[in-house]
Amino acid sequence: MPNFRVQYLRGTVWGLTKEQIRTRIIEGNNAITGRPLMQEVLAKLTSSLTAEEKDMREQKMDVGPATYTDTEENLHKLFLDKRYTDFLPITLPTVEKVNAMLAQTSHDPDEILGRMNPGSVAGETWTYTVRHAAIAAVMAGAKPEYFPIILALGSTGSTAVNISDNGFMSAAVINGKIRDEIGLNYDIGAVGPYAQANTTIGRAWSLLSINGGNCGKVGTTYMGTVGNPMNLINIIMAENEELSPWEPLSVRRGFKKDENVITLFSGWGILSAKNWKAMVWNSTPDYALAIQSIYRQQDTMFGTTAVLSPPIARFVYDAGYDTIDKLTEYVTAPDPNAPSPFGGPGGPGPGAAKPAGKPAGKPAAKPDAGAAKPGAGAAKPKAGGMMGMMTGFSVVVTGATNNNYWMIGGMRPGQSISIDAWR
Repeated sequence: MPNFRVQYLRGTVWGLTKEQIRTRIIEGNNAITGRPLMQEVLAKLTSSLTAEEKDMREQKMDVGPATYTDTEENLHKLFLDKRYTDFLPITLPTVEKVNAMLAQTSHDPDEILGRMNPGSVAGETWTYTVRHAAIAAVMAGAKPEYFPIILALGSTGSTAVNISDNGFMSAAVINGKIRDEIGLNYDIGAVGPYAQANTTIGRAWSLLSINGGNCGKVGTTYMGTVGNPMNLINIIMAENEELSPWEPLSVRRGFKKDENVITLFSGWGILSAKNWKAMVWNSTPDYALAIQSIYRQQDTMFGTTAVLSPPIARFVYDAGYDTIDKLTEYVTAPDPNAPSPFGGPGGPGPGAAKPAGKPAGKPAAKPDAGAAKPGAGAAKPKAGGMMGMMTGFSVVVTGATNNNYWMIGGMRPGQSISIDAWR
């Protein structure tokens, strides 16, 4: 509906008092035109349609030529001017480089890989192919051997750049032997931009979102009030399975050990646990209690994901939480001192007294071990997976052993995808 009538007004409405709404909007003027705002609204609702507005022919977009030929300098300028980039320098996606990327998959270059839009209810849905993903991968500086992971990401239709005013971020966790095959970092600086694989895979996801899903266009398909710097390369983590005392995330979500799997996350982001008062340094810290205390302070929209370095994971394990189910049951237990919605104690929320610091009760029963194996779509969680989905609490183990630091924040897991299906 290209000629749909729209009335804009200054700023947000929620948060204003009734008097402010009356003076600024009902009785106020349009900040741009200077005319009474409500008179403009009434005029748009009641005036006759113009000839242009009556034109109901389908509006078709021109995708342009399949290839461009020009000097390297002019091509870089074209990509920047057309907003095909993330504003950082790119590797020009020449036919030769794109074909080298496509050689890493058995899928046809013109196969529909996914469909994406900037948000669940915003904008039209665009369709993109395996070739489009290869172009994004080359632009991001990815090596061809990373391509199956990028295809797995693209197959989900999940954007790395959501339209929300809140400035959501995206993340992914990779499990399996592919971690070492392509040099993913799960040691020092595991969450940061300290390996080509982690960095460029995340950047390719954003570039595919921009060019394949029409995402991230400021003022139209991106409206983050402040924005989120994690949208640039997202957070691509490889789990440190070798030093984790628990089963890998992929196993907890229904896959076999050593299967190459990527699990998507979305939310606000993560930061050092030292940010919270609950993380008090002393001679014998209670990390499980700190996780529980932070969980109780978190907004419930995206739940809580704890990214534990191997030493912290071992501390928690040795404290009696030898399964993620036990840790989840303890962390998500109702706070006995929180106000109840029914007027008494016992509801979830902040203000908990220090509990015993050990697992409370028996762990939740595990689903049938004979559950069907997941395919290329969302995994069927089993031990530690379904419980985490119900409680909004997840655990990832990655990073080094050089100190007792860890991260936590508001992120929730989404789909878990087989990477091998895209080789």
